[in-house]
Amino acid sequence: DWDDIPPSSALDLISEEEAVQIVAEPLLPLQSSTLRDYVDYSETLAKLVQLGVDLSQVEKRQRAGQLLLTLDFEKDIRKILLFLKDVGVEDNQLGPFLTKNPYILGEDLEALETRVAYLKSKKFGEADIAQMVSRAPYLLLFSVERLDNRLGFFKNELGLNVKKTKDLVIRLPRLLTGKLEPVKENLEVCQIELGFQRKELQQIVFKTPKILTASKKRLRQTFDYLHNIMGIPHSMLTRFPQVFNSKLLRIKERHMFLKFLGRAQYDPAQPSYISLDQLVSLPDEVFCTEIAKASMQDFEKFLKTL
Repeated sequence: DWDDIPPSSALDLISEEEAVQIVAEPLLPLQSSTLRDYVDYSETLAKLVQLGVDLSQVEKRQRAGQLLLTLDFEKDIRKILLFLKDVGVEDNQLGPFLTKNPYILGEDLEALETRVAYLKSKKFGEADIAQMVSRAPYLLLFSVERLDNRLGFFKNELGLNVKKTKDLVIRLPRLLTGKLEPVKENLEVCQIELGFQRKELQQIVFKTPKILTASKKRLRQTFDYLHNIMGIPHSMLTRFPQVFNSKLLRIKERHMFLKFLGRAQYDPAQPSYISLDQLVSLPDEVFCTEIAKASMQDFEKFLKTL
């Protein structure tokens, strides 16, 4: 997944001192490929398991297993757990959080505190920070410079004000942790290929941040159908950008059913107007009875003819 990229520090080659530390415990089973085998010998691992850390997932992450075997629970880990609780990670979320991001246990506590202080200085509230850290577990591995560059990128690239930029990353915090290339490409696709104006793009991204990370192929196909086949103008797509999060098949089936019934009317100036929101977000039952004025059986029968 594009946002699951830990910072490169977590992937550095292991130093000789660290390697020696790992091998130094004579009791450890030598020929083991799984962390589970170490639990009986390592108080640290046993305590992490009690917290709910899933070691079978951790060992899939590069170097994470070696890292955990070098840490001491009381000396190294307890302070990070207290820090995470302070930031607002709930007790029952600590296990899942560390399963996704075991690397944080090897970070310098002061560096972590500096990153949180930076977010607070940018007027992110405590609840916002807690939500961002929980939803983008790698967030706190990134330096203040990187976080600052990221916020600057979204502010400048989209021409958003400070408040809207903050709101955007609170709702989709992995914008701060993922790669920027796919985001830049999506912005280009929307402006150059799909023809949205910068002002329209601001509104679209603000309403539906996921557009920035969606697959380009899907964006193109959905736009092509909505704009070129259903005749929806850019202004309407800007008002209801959530249609880009919908499955194209769902849009097609419903549009064709409405067309078959002579009800495919997407012009707000007309009395029988159907909004894109109604088209995509209502459950089938409600869509049939209230929008298509037909029964579920009619709809199911129609779909079989496609």
